[in-house]
Amino acid sequence: MRAIDDAVAAIRAGRPVVLPFDTVYGLAADPYVEAATLAVYRLKGRVETQPSALVARDLEQLLECVPELAGRPAAIARELLPGPFTLIFPNPARRFRWLTGASPEALGVRVPALTGPSREVLARVGALVATSANRPGERDPRTLSDVPEEMRDAAVAVDGGPLPGTPSTVIDLTASAPRVLREGAVSSAEALRRLHPAVRSG
Repeated sequence: MRAIDDAVAAIRAGRPVVLPFDTVYGLAADPYVEAATLAVYRLKGRVETQPSALVARDLEQLLECVPELAGRPAAIARELLPGPFTLIFPNPARRFRWLTGASPEALGVRVPALTGPSREVLARVGALVATSANRPGERDPRTLSDVPEEMRDAAVAVDGGPLPGTPSTVIDLTASAPRVLREGAVSSAEALRRLHPAVRSG
């Protein structure tokens, strides 16, 4: 599929892309290159002190990106991922500094449950930095046409049809007890229920 090839080529060249995730359309780029992340921030109009998520194709890839998550963090992550969650873990090595905003000691990670073209894109590139493809404060994009025109014009855009339109549920796991920072695609009660066995065993 030409759109997939174009998106992969753009990511490898350090350019932003618009992709359909399992929640909303996202603005994404190569997470290993600081300039690529900054290009996403400029296009979105996002301040650099705000964090963005590291998105991996699977848990094994996530552990390659952030080896410190091996052990208990990985066991916790397996209770929810793949799925519509952003999990914030301690980042003692301060990896991916340009993704962490004003809090380099913490890192938000995602392993989405993807189908369609984005699944192949992520399979080929391994990992992405991603944030919703909207201006700050505007509604989350459910369709490609919901993505601001200037973003679609400036990035390679892949159409995956209509999406659920509700962003990921964000859970802070940097303290002893998990804390839901944003209720999204999964309710706080359900997320905490699913986490309970792994957190208790730790």
